[in-house]
Amino acid sequence: MDIGIDLGTASILVYVKGKGIVLQEPSVVAMDKSTGKLLAVGEEARRMIGRTPGNIVAMRPLREGVIADYSTTELMLKYFLNKVAPRRIFRPRMMICVPAVITTVEKRAVIEAANAAGARQTYLIEEPIAAAIGAGLDISKPFGSMVIDIGGGTTDIAVLSLGGIVCGESLRIAGDDFDDAIVRYVKKEFNLMIGERSAEEVKINIANVYPESEEDKAVSMEVRGRSLISGLPQNVTITAAQTCEALQEPVEQIINTIYSVLERTPPELSSDISEKGIVMTGGGSLLKGMDKLISIRTGIPVIIAEDAISSVAIGAGKALENLDKLGPRAIFTK
Repeated sequence: MDIGIDLGTASILVYVKGKGIVLQEPSVVAMDKSTGKLLAVGEEARRMIGRTPGNIVAMRPLREGVIADYSTTELMLKYFLNKVAPRRIFRPRMMICVPAVITTVEKRAVIEAANAAGARQTYLIEEPIAAAIGAGLDISKPFGSMVIDIGGGTTDIAVLSLGGIVCGESLRIAGDDFDDAIVRYVKKEFNLMIGERSAEEVKINIANVYPESEEDKAVSMEVRGRSLISGLPQNVTITAAQTCEALQEPVEQIINTIYSVLERTPPELSSDISEKGIVMTGGGSLLKGMDKLISIRTGIPVIIAEDAISSVAIGAGKALENLDKLGPRAIFTK
């Protein structure tokens, strides 16, 4: 059994050869602090965030695309593997995605967690390469392709050619930072404290980083939180124009990193990218106006991958099927 895993900060996606994406769950674990017992994993645990009593903690064992809590990550991987293949006879081979800039220690932690969770053999692939394969790009030819993968914890920007990364950068600013920026803005503008789930709902439903018309700017949503003045529950209305202001700082940092990668791109590959455009993947690429803003600021067409959220996991699975074609530049093993 061959399994491709997008081990994301916000969610985990699992691709199984011949079946496609078989699991998509938040990478959240709920545990009893006093006993160390695993209480819930995935969506069930996510619903507990900010709502647990003192002895229960709902946590994300991955931060900024890497393992923050080794033992909890191992438990989470075991749980998801049992869910995908509850009666497996043979231990599966796994291809796991990691950020483009990751230390040797961080790579080893991912491999050891996967092996302990039940993998027969574990391979690692850089997220931009997996994203490009999952988006249907042929990166094996001497032709430049540019991929921007905006996940929950990291944004990976890379120029690819001949099966490897020619130049790229991994930025630890992504979807979680968009949520944090909305929380900070609501706190500053309305003296209201909202939770990360409320901020995420605002981001998904109305946030727009490039509202083109007054109608776009006026789209609004009611959010609930706790007043910092009275300490009581309070509702406020936030508009798309306000979310654009709130998200300006993290979005600018991503765009500056895109400029930095484009400046270091060899001229021949630059012309290929100008012709083909930039491909965006990951949940963050679905933020309204993100593709238009990047296109206008760089002067290069931007295409959002057909299955943006699943591209990395699909690419990991396909890479495992074509190990011989990718070679050591794209794949890490223990």
